[in-house]
Order: sequence, then C-alpha cells, then structure tokens
Amino acid sequence: MPRFFWSTVESQIGTIYVASTVKGICKIAIPGETKKDFMTWLERHADKGPIVEDQQKHRKFADELNRYFGRKLVKFHVRLDLLGTPFQRRVWKELRKVRYGTTISYRELSRRVGMPRAYQTVGRANGANPLPIVIPCHRIIGSDDKLVGYAAGIKTKEFLLRLEGALLV
Repeated sequence: MPRFFWSTVESQIGTIYVASTVKGICKIAIPGETKKDFMTWLERHADKGPIVEDQQKHRKFADELNRYFGRKLVKFHVRLDLLGTPFQRRVWKELRKVRYGTTISYRELSRRVGMPRAYQTVGRANGANPLPIVIPCHRIIGSDDKLVGYAAGIKTKEFLLRLEGALLV
C-alpha cells in the first residue's frame, strides 16, 4: 500500500502540489516551494514506503481550494494528517482557530499556545507548517502589523489576505 499519494492542482497563485496518507492530506506545497523540495519532504517522511501519483485522490481538496479562491469557502473540511512534533501540532491547531478575514501577531499566537515570550519559537513552528492555506499561517503578521515571514513570499501572503478581506488597502 502506498505511503503517500500526490498530485497537482492549478490555482490562482500557480501550481500547488498536494500529498496525503490514508488518514488525510499531509503536505501542500504552494509556489515558492519547488516540486523537488516537495518530493524531498515526502521521501523524508515516507520511511521507504511508496509514493504514488494519483490525481483523483485529491479531487475534494481541489474543489475546496477552487471554492476558497472564488471566495465561496472560508474553512477547509478535508481530512488532515498532521506530520510534525507535538509542539508544532499544538501551534498548527491554534492557527486553525484564526478566522478567515482576520490576522493576529506572532506574539498573540505565542500567547494563545501558552508561551507568551517564545514568539520566535512559535514563529518557527508556524514556518514549518506543511499545510499552508488550509492551516492559515498567512494570517500571522508582525506585531507592528507588517507582513513578514511567508515561505511563498510576501506578495502571495498579501494576495491571500486581500482575497480574504483582511487587508483593505
């Protein structure tokens, strides 16, 4: 049985790579992360298990993603398989509570996970998020309201926040 299934989805921001296990989606690579980086991540987590391309496996995700980009979906419902440390999963769980159309600071995220002075550590967990957009790490901004720290680049972060109505100017 394959360890991972993967496919591509075309979107308004470019080609997105997506992978899942039998439990759910575990990795999304948005533009800024190369296919090589994506496959390296899968190989590192596959424990020598097979990695199989399957475009049909991610149809529900592709549909939800298209609805998100069309402003018809504010929360994803696809099943997830979070592959990370317990601390990372705690941060990612908190990220999922940041509502569509809103932002919070890294400092606030740190407070919410019970580590108010560890915003750099929390920021690293945020940056390690394997499921961007679905786990909305783009909604985390600097304490001075500046757009900082997004793997796909600040322009993509700005695009997503404008799409959601979190940036009006």
